[in-house]
Amino acid sequence: MSADSGEDPKKRTTEHKIEVRKGQVTEKMSREAFRQRFMARFYDPAFRSEDASLGRLEEIAWDAYAEGRKSPITAKAGPGFADPDYDLSVEWRDASERIKTAQRKQADPSSASRVLIVNASSRNDYSCPGEMSKSFRISKLVQATLESKSIEVDLLDLSRLTSDRDLHIHPCKGCVSTAMPLCHWPCSCYPNHSLGMVNDWMNEIYERFVSAHAVIFVTPVYWYQVSSPLKLLMDRLVCADGGNPDPTSTHGKKAEEAKKLELAGWDYPKHLAGRAYGLVVHGDVAGIEGSRRALTDWLDWMGFVEAGSKSRLDRFIGYYEPYATSHATLDADDDMQKEVVNVALAVANAVTAIKAGKLEEPDANLEAPRSK
Repeated sequence: MSADSGEDPKKRTTEHKIEVRKGQVTEKMSREAFRQRFMARFYDPAFRSEDASLGRLEEIAWDAYAEGRKSPITAKAGPGFADPDYDLSVEWRDASERIKTAQRKQADPSSASRVLIVNASSRNDYSCPGEMSKSFRISKLVQATLESKSIEVDLLDLSRLTSDRDLHIHPCKGCVSTAMPLCHWPCSCYPNHSLGMVNDWMNEIYERFVSAHAVIFVTPVYWYQVSSPLKLLMDRLVCADGGNPDPTSTHGKKAEEAKKLELAGWDYPKHLAGRAYGLVVHGDVAGIEGSRRALTDWLDWMGFVEAGSKSRLDRFIGYYEPYATSHATLDADDDMQKEVVNVALAVANAVTAIKAGKLEEPDANLEAPRSK
C-alpha cells in the first residue's frame, strides 16, 4: 500500500490517461528517394538490359510502400483469438504454430535432449576476413562434447548474416517501450513487405530457441561489447520476455489498445523460462568480464537457469598478442579448451536435471512484488 495515501499503486497506474506521443518521423520518404534506394540494389551494369523491367517492379514496390501493405496476405484469425474476425498475417500465424509445436515437443519428457549453441562471431572464411573465427572453433568443441553425451546439438552460426545473401536479423523497433502487449510473440514487426524488410531470420531462430532445453553462447568481444549480430539477436528476443501471443488483442500495432491492455494488468509471460544456459566469452585485451556479466544478467532476467559456476567462462586468447597468430594461441591453450569442455559438461548436467524435472532455482516459487 502507498505510505502517503493508503491506495494501491497498481490501481492508480490503471487510472493514468492513455496518451500516444507523436512527432518524430511522421512522413513517408519522397518518391525520388525511394526510387534511388530501390535501384541501388541493381548497380551492376549487367542489370542495364533489364532497366525497363526494373522500372515496372519499382512502381509496384512504391505502391506497396505508399499503401503500407506490410502483410499483403492475411486470413481471418478464427477461434482462439481475442478478435476472430481480425485479418491475421499468414506468415505470422505459420511462425506461431511452429513455435507452439516446438514447445510441445520440448516439454515432452520422451523427447531427445537438445542444446542450442550460438556462435556469435561475425567472422567466417567466406566473407571479408577470409578465415574462420575462434568462436566457431570453440562452438565445435562444445558441440563435440555435448554429442559425446548423446545430446542433440543445433549450431546457430550468426556469421551467416555477413556471408549469406540478403539474410537479416532486422533491428528491434522498440514496441515494448510503447506498451508490452504491442510486442508480439513471435515478433510481428517483420516481415514488412511495404518497407522491403524481408528475409528476416528470427522466425526460424525463435523456433530453434523454443526447441532447446539449454543454450550456450560463444562470443568474442568487439569494443568492450558482444558482437553486433548477437546484440541484434538479443534485442529481437525481447518478445520472449513478456510478449503478447495474440496480435488480434491489439489489432496489429494499435498503440492505444496495447497501452490499455498493459495498464489493465499484464502478466509479462517469460516464454523461454526454465531453459539452462552456458557462456564462453573471449577477447584479446579487455571487455570479457563486462560482456559476460551483461549476458548472465540478461539470461537470468529472461528466466534461463545458470548451469553452475563452471558454465560461465571468460578468457583472453593471446593477451596483447598479434591478431595474426591468435588461432595458434588457441591451439596451444589446453587449459582453456578444457574449461570450454567443462562449460559443455555443466550444461549437459543441467539438461539431464531439466528432463528429470529436478532443475529449479531456490527462488523459483517466490512471487515478484513487481511484474515486468
